[in-house]
Amino acid sequence: MEKADSCRRAAYDAVADVEPPELHDYIEASLAEASMVPGVLTIESAAATATDGHSVLEADAPPSENGAEYSDELDDTSGVATQAAGVQLIYEGLRLTRVLAHDEPWIENGAGGESAETGDLEILAADILVARGFYLLARTDAAGKAVRTVQAFGRDQSRRTMGDGGETDPATIDANLERDILELAVLTGAAAVGETPSPRLLATVDEIADRVEAPFPPAATYLADLEPTRSEQSLEEHPTDRATSATDP
Repeated sequence: MEKADSCRRAAYDAVADVEPPELHDYIEASLAEASMVPGVLTIESAAATATDGHSVLEADAPPSENGAEYSDELDDTSGVATQAAGVQLIYEGLRLTRVLAHDEPWIENGAGGESAETGDLEILAADILVARGFYLLARTDAAGKAVRTVQAFGRDQSRRTMGDGGETDPATIDANLERDILELAVLTGAAAVGETPSPRLLATVDEIADRVEAPFPPAATYLADLEPTRSEQSLEEHPTDRATSATDP
C-alpha cells in the first residue's frame, strides 16, 4: 500500500537520529510492525479535501486562513506524508504507553529484572515517539488538536486506573484513543492542504470510528472504503471546522 509505505518511511526519517542504537532499533522495529491507519487516514483526508488536482504526497502545507505562520522557506516538516508520520508517531507513543500502563513490568518483575529493563526502554521509546510526533505537527493547524488528544488520553487512563464504579467498560475507555487519533488524522490531512474537513469526509470517518478497534488493524483492510475519486467529491460541499473529540474542552 503506497500511502502506508510513504508514511512509514517518513516516520523512520523522523527517528533516524535517535540514540543509543538499542533504543533506535527498538523504535524502528515497532514502526515496522505498526498499523499505518493513522498515517494513511491523514494522507487520504488530504486527498479527499484537496481541490487543485496535484498529488498530495508532493504537497507542501500552505499558510492557513487562521493565521498560522510559516517560514519563507518551508522545511522538511511541511509535506503531507511527513505530517501523516507525525500523527502516526503520536499514536504509536500513546499506544505503547497504554500497554505499559496496563501491564507494568516494574511491578510484576521487580526493579532490577530483565523485563523491568525492557520496560525502561519501552517507556523511553514512547516518550520519544510522542515528542517527535509533536515536532512534526508543531507548525500546523493540527497542533492544538494533537495536544488535546494527549491530554484526553491521560484523563482516560487515569479514569481507567482509578475506576468509575463500573459504569464504563475499560475497553471502551481504551478505544477513545483510537477515536481521537482518527479525528486528529482527518484534521491534519485537511489542514495540510489549507482546508478544513468536509461534512462528507467527517461522516465517512464517523463510520470508521463506529467499528474502531484497539489497537488498529492493518490499514489496507480498515480503510478500504475511504478513498474516493475526485469525481465523487461534491463541488457544493462546504468545509467545516468540526474535528474535535467529545473529550476536548
